Amino acid sequence: MRLRKDKLWCLSISLLFLAACSTPKTPSATLLIHGGPIYTVDSTQAMVEAVATKDNKILFAGSLAEAKSYKNQDTRVIDLKGKTMTPGLIEGHGHFMGLGYNELNLDLLNTTSYQEIVDAVAEAVKTTEPGEWITGRGWHQSKWTEMPADTVKGFQTHHRLSEVSPDNPVYLRHASGHAGFANAKAMEIAGVQVMAKEGNTLEIEGGEVMLDALGRPTGIFNERAMTLITQHIPESTPEKNTKAFDLAVAACHRNGITGFHDAGIGRQNIALYEEMKAKDRMKVRLYAMLTGWDKELLNEWYENGPFVDPDNLLTIRSVKLNCDGALGSRGAWLLEAYTDRPGHFGHETLPMNFVKETALNGLQYGFQVCSHAIGDRANREILDRYETAFAELPDAANDHRFRIEHAQHLHPDDIPRFAELKVIPAMQAVHMSSDRPWAIDRLGEKRIKEGAYMWQDLLQSGVPIVNGTDVPVEPLNPIASFYASVSRKTLQGTPKGGYEPAQKMTRQQALRSYTLDAAYGAFEEDIKGSIEVGKLADFTIYTQDLMTVEEDEILDTEIAMTIFDGKVVYTK
Repeated sequence: MRLRKDKLWCLSISLLFLAACSTPKTPSATLLIHGGPIYTVDSTQAMVEAVATKDNKILFAGSLAEAKSYKNQDTRVIDLKGKTMTPGLIEGHGHFMGLGYNELNLDLLNTTSYQEIVDAVAEAVKTTEPGEWITGRGWHQSKWTEMPADTVKGFQTHHRLSEVSPDNPVYLRHASGHAGFANAKAMEIAGVQVMAKEGNTLEIEGGEVMLDALGRPTGIFNERAMTLITQHIPESTPEKNTKAFDLAVAACHRNGITGFHDAGIGRQNIALYEEMKAKDRMKVRLYAMLTGWDKELLNEWYENGPFVDPDNLLTIRSVKLNCDGALGSRGAWLLEAYTDRPGHFGHETLPMNFVKETALNGLQYGFQVCSHAIGDRANREILDRYETAFAELPDAANDHRFRIEHAQHLHPDDIPRFAELKVIPAMQAVHMSSDRPWAIDRLGEKRIKEGAYMWQDLLQSGVPIVNGTDVPVEPLNPIASFYASVSRKTLQGTPKGGYEPAQKMTRQQALRSYTLDAAYGAFEEDIKGSIEVGKLADFTIYTQDLMTVEEDEILDTEIAMTIFDGKVVYTK
């Protein structure tokens, strides 16, 4: 009898042990965040009280009471104290190393006159050895408060710049990146002398050199003519590249950016990014587009196939094509001539047959194609080439997610084609804020109202919009782009009611364009872009609720904290 009782006792202990082992243990959170509005961009629950993360993944999103069950003595708790949190913001179109180099070289984004540029170069000359290049970026003649007395086709001439820098070659890129301004020394090194006896432009394939009435270069090099100068600028050093990379990462963190679509990189940047990742310095998620200028590079990648990073840090699966210029430099390719330059239609900077060829290769080898197009003709021509490629390879075009970068000015007939062809417009709302006051001079009122910055029409047609800043064309600040998205105003708050207000985004649309829709534009909506269990723990925290504050207070919003990969990487 005693033996039987002992067996029963052992059996009971075993059953209790098995029951204990089979009871799921609540995982412990690395991080618990609560105490303010948390917008998830998740359609099943738009807002939550708390978020718990485990290492670099989201463990829970919901009520604070439930979230506390994931907390133990090792969990770090962040009390928002009324501040607001969203998924980590994604810069949907920018130039990563351009961002870093803008902090190393002359930053001319805030200059308001030619004289300010001359003064900035004069200061740089004081600390630069004779013969050493001085470079910078950011000037935009259409944003100046005053124009110099001597201009050619609306642009300044080099003489005042050359006077303050006789012994240093100087090259200053336009804010758009589609024109450059060189001094006499730079043109001397490049061998650019008197280029024509009459007329004031010299057309070259895909660009132009502007000349004065005597046939002398004015210093302005538009579109592909820029290479006449840039090919002579010494390559950067590895040390400078690393410094620029680190500065770009830090700038992203300050601006709440955890993901970045890098719009066009070559071999040098690929090698640098791989090195930075290997050294654990890749603290932002890069979605990089191969530059279409290097056909040999493209062919190598076609042969090897895309690289989708299992660490979600550096993914290369797209190609960037530069198909026209910008409105500011009158390089955007238009169906009708510029209103303020009769007879001029802009520039086709890349042959359209190469767009079709690349589209077919993209479909065949698994690469997304992202084509720069600002003018209405460039947009139409690219949509035509995409459509032809989809028709030729229909089985490969099921989920192509081809993009048009900027899609800034569209013919009304082409607006519905984006949805019909499932082409994603990657548009930078802040361009409207900066460009709209003078863009009407380029296009005239009718074209502006019917086809420029058509956000709401595109959204209503059924396509997502990928937002961003095109940094360093514009500052990286996502708050400015968010404000432009919902207000259609300049950053000075004009005009009352906004430009073409029917095209405003709602705040929900604007937030989604910087998060989930941006992730979708990179095939990454399953791992980021919204606060959902299992997704990456990337978050942006703001000093106030940009979803509810008065419109005129949105620009007062600042980034309070950035969390990347489950770790706090920036605190204001």
